[in-house]
Amino acid sequence: MIQVSTKSDIDKFISTGEPVLIYFSGENCSVCKVLKPKIDEVIPENFPKMKTYEVKADIYKEIARSFSVFSIPTILVFFDSKEFFRKGRNLSIQQFVNELKRPYTLFMD
Repeated sequence: MIQVSTKSDIDKFISTGEPVLIYFSGENCSVCKVLKPKIDEVIPENFPKMKTYEVKADIYKEIARSFSVFSIPTILVFFDSKEFFRKGRNLSIQQFVNELKRPYTLFMD
C-alpha cells in the first residue's frame, strides 16, 4: 500500500476512474496492523488492477474527516470515481473479496 498524506493526492487517484482502495488506519490500532497484511495479500491476487493506498487517520485527521471516517480501520473502495464500498472494523476477508468480485468484473471488462 502506498502511504498518502494529502487529500489532493487521494482526489487525484480517485478521479482517474480506476478501481481504488483506501485503507484508513492508525499507529496504535492493533486491528489495523492485523488486517493490513491480509488486504495487501488478497487485493493483488484477486483484483490486480486495483490501486491501494493507506491513510494514517490518527495523523491526517482532516483527510479522514473529509471522507466521513470516524473509526479505524475503515476501507473505502471506489469504482469509476464513485464510492462503491465502505467497510469498517471487523470484516471477513473472504466476504470482502466475494463482495468486490462482481463489481470489479463489471467495471474492468
